[in-house]
Amino acid sequence: MILDPQVLIAPPTPRVVTYAYVAAPCLGLELHIGASAFQEECFMVSRQSAGARVVSAACAALALSVSAPAIASTDNAPVKVGDVQKAMEALVKSGHVVGAIGEVYVNGRRVGKGSAGSRLLDGGGGVIPSTARYRIGSQTKNMTATVALQLVQSGKLKLDDKLSEVLPEVAEKDLVERADEITVRNLIQLSSGIPDFLTPEIDPLGSTITYRPVDLLAASRKQRRPSEIGTFNYSNTDYILLGMIIEKVTGHSLATELKQRIFTPLGMRATYLPIKAAEGIKGPHGHGYRKDETGKLLDADKLNATTMLGAGGVISTAHDISAFQRAFIQGRLLPDSLRKVINDPVPGQPSPPQGGPCMGKPAFQPRGGSAPGFVAATYTSPDGRLQFAVSVTVAMDDAERGAVAQRIDHALASVFCPATAAG
Repeated sequence: MILDPQVLIAPPTPRVVTYAYVAAPCLGLELHIGASAFQEECFMVSRQSAGARVVSAACAALALSVSAPAIASTDNAPVKVGDVQKAMEALVKSGHVVGAIGEVYVNGRRVGKGSAGSRLLDGGGGVIPSTARYRIGSQTKNMTATVALQLVQSGKLKLDDKLSEVLPEVAEKDLVERADEITVRNLIQLSSGIPDFLTPEIDPLGSTITYRPVDLLAASRKQRRPSEIGTFNYSNTDYILLGMIIEKVTGHSLATELKQRIFTPLGMRATYLPIKAAEGIKGPHGHGYRKDETGKLLDADKLNATTMLGAGGVISTAHDISAFQRAFIQGRLLPDSLRKVINDPVPGQPSPPQGGPCMGKPAFQPRGGSAPGFVAATYTSPDGRLQFAVSVTVAMDDAERGAVAQRIDHALASVFCPATAAG
């Protein structure tokens, strides 16, 4: 399980299903609801500072486990959730969160929303609409994997195809070590052993350089191999390669394939994959901030889209990402046999968390992603009926993140198990 962290699913009774919620927004924070942890997806950014490599928004072994009151299993049954507006307000009280938006959906219908804080630092720009676009980070990977697996389903690609076969130029130019051993399955499951391309020479912040995918591969090639093929290693390079494969097989851009296969069929009208270096978030939205080595806050809104692509580049809304997760979980995009490729654990992958503060039965499937100044997460019930999508813009450095973590704990718990959170 890589993109779809495998979580213990509480079996439904004839009348009531109990859901628990597990997530890790991947801020580099210790999220302390529940005692266990797992490594969540994120889009990491590395930069050079004072001669040393500094990792921003680094993935750590994180967990946030919260659970919900009983939810009736019939499609028309009411779903009880806490006050989403109050949850968002709680998130901004730490002083390190600039803005927070969240929406809850049941069977595609919005049943709760909230927005707190402001679009810009120090209260500027007004309130962020809960319908605003935001960066979903590594939730993009699940979409990229879905397109690749649809190509497998149609016979245009095979899971055991070697990288050197589908992208011969990668092997010919020696852009990936052992390209003749790495398979499409390895890329989807993050088990290729290919190093990440996010190094000091590739800086997504403030750069208007148009990086080609081969430039990202060249940066990755200079790094030491972190693991053996077949062993879990989180690397954004795997999904840059997967995007290249999709483009090679279809003859279309990844942005076009995502739109035709996912965004348009699911009515995700506000969602898109930017492909130009300076292409940002359209419409009113929240800005995130990152501190530089002097402590000055830098606006992280202008991320270089050519450094993210199929690894973390999609911009969406709470409505749209909820629609995708609902369709994915309910099997409307892939048959179970291919979704299993995404879900199956691989050697070396952190185990899913156990237990939770409310019902103690983790049964909720999370997706998380982050970039400097931005954190997004979407949580979906096992039957796909219920989604909670949240986006948080932050202004922080590593030393300040612990205080924010406790706010995130309480805010999410107050939505999913308000009685427990209030206690």
